[in-house]
Amino acid sequence: MERAEVLKRVIAILTEAQEIRRAVEDEDGAEGASDLAPRVVTQMLNEMLPHIRVPADAAPQDVARLLAVALGPALHTMISGFTLAFTSLAMTHDEGRTDVSSAEVLQTLALQVEAGRFDEGT
Repeated sequence: MERAEVLKRVIAILTEAQEIRRAVEDEDGAEGASDLAPRVVTQMLNEMLPHIRVPADAAPQDVARLLAVALGPALHTMISGFTLAFTSLAMTHDEGRTDVSSAEVLQTLALQVEAGRFDEGT
C-alpha cells in the first residue's frame, strides 16, 4: 500500500473513532456503536498491513526475519501517519483555535495528503 493511502486510512481510523465516540455518548447509538467499533478499526488496520507468507518448514529465525522485513516499513508508515495526525490536532489546539473542530482538522489533513503535500521527498 502506498504511503498516501496509509496516511488517508490513519485519518479515516481517527475520524471513525470520533464518530463511534459520539454515537456511544448519544444514548440512542451506544449499543450498536460499541459493538461495531473494534471490528471497524481492526479491519482498517489489517488492510494497511502486508500479507505475509511463511513456509511451513521455516525456522523461527526465518519467520522473525520475514516478519521484520514485511512489517517494518508498514508499521513505520502507520506510526508516521498517526504522528502527523496527532501533531496537526495538537498544533491546532495549542494555537487556541476554537473556530475549527478536530474533524475539520482531520478533513483538511486528508485533503493535503490527497494533494500530495506529504509525499516522500516533498
